[in-house]
Amino acid sequence: MSGPAKVPMLSDCYLAMEKELKHLKNVVRYEIVNAIEVARAHGDLKENAEYHAAKDQQGLTEARIKMLDSAVTLAEVIDPTTHTGTRVLFGATVTLIDEEDNEITYQVVGDHETDLNLGRVSHSSPVGRALIGRDTGEEIEVTTPKGLRYYEILKVNFI
Repeated sequence: MSGPAKVPMLSDCYLAMEKELKHLKNVVRYEIVNAIEVARAHGDLKENAEYHAAKDQQGLTEARIKMLDSAVTLAEVIDPTTHTGTRVLFGATVTLIDEEDNEITYQVVGDHETDLNLGRVSHSSPVGRALIGRDTGEEIEVTTPKGLRYYEILKVNFI
């Protein structure tokens, strides 16, 4: 029987999550506890908006801590600069050309790192799944919200 699956991520994402987790545990938690104590001192908890807001914030913070703790614990930090070659692997930066000769560049990253504005697609997204394991010169087919799209892999970099 194997344990939970590892969560692949780049080191900058891992470090950011670890930093946020420490801040939430060591600073925010105590600020919320203090806010709850101050609100309690105001009396009747049924009609105390400050108390309810602080309790809501406490719930959201604890949920975020749990999510971050799990992700950090299960993290498999991958350094793309240790890879070479022309096959798309996690962390690769891939330049594609579409049917209209438009060039698009994506970096294949983990689910927690996805940001299309930065050209970062998740390895588990339709585009990411279509790219992983493919090689320069290969064509891929991806079902998108706009329908079926075809791309050719022009270049694979590990930077």
